Amino acid sequence: MYDELREQGLVVIAVALDAGGADAVRNRILCPDLAERPDALRTMMGWSDELWSRAAPPTYPCLIDTEHLLAELYQMTNVPMAVWIDEQGRIVRPTESAGFGEGIRKMDPATFEIPADELGLLVSNRSTYVDALRDWVRRGAESPFALAPDEVRRRMRLPDADDVLAATHARLGQYLHRIGDGEGAKEHFRHAARIVPGKWPYLRQSMVLDPDLIGQLNTAPEFWAAASASEKGQLYPPIDMPGIRPH
Repeated sequence: MYDELREQGLVVIAVALDAGGADAVRNRILCPDLAERPDALRTMMGWSDELWSRAAPPTYPCLIDTEHLLAELYQMTNVPMAVWIDEQGRIVRPTESAGFGEGIRKMDPATFEIPADELGLLVSNRSTYVDALRDWVRRGAESPFALAPDEVRRRMRLPDADDVLAATHARLGQYLHRIGDGEGAKEHFRHAARIVPGKWPYLRQSMVLDPDLIGQLNTAPEFWAAASASEKGQLYPPIDMPGIRPH
């Protein structure tokens, strides 16, 4: 899609939220052999077979946010999420889950398989989201998927006291990770997740800080247990977009 629309002004910037830095994500982003990428990602992310067959190393910027700052600024509560920003730097669609949904609750954590009906819905919603992005790139403010400023503001929220306290614990976790106190780092990230249970990057981060886990998919039993126990809409808030069907 980037190669298709870049001449029309599309800029894609991917950001990994990971205190592990380059070591955690380099082989995922610039993997020299695409066949080494876990096939489970195709199911987990909801990409159709046709899109997966076109996999290629990215040619757009891929950044690493070791401090989770982007998630704090844009109120990102999980990954993958996306924000649409126009040429004037104005938010056109605030943070939303980019076509991803709650079907992951029904995933088998051992095989990464999702029931056929949920997988079909996930693939459909992801395709709808991508097509909506295409429409906005081509039509700009005339696209039905571009939100008016008042609607953008209505959908956004400012951080509250819990958000600030959780971010402080996350900062402590990042510092402790940098100086080699892995257990202390994990505890502060876990504490941040307890303060704001709807912000999953903190809990995810706490589970992949051990040296042998850096760069691995988060498949810890604790994550699946927390995901299954979460309230509907807490794992991935529903997307308010024409054509997107709820899980």
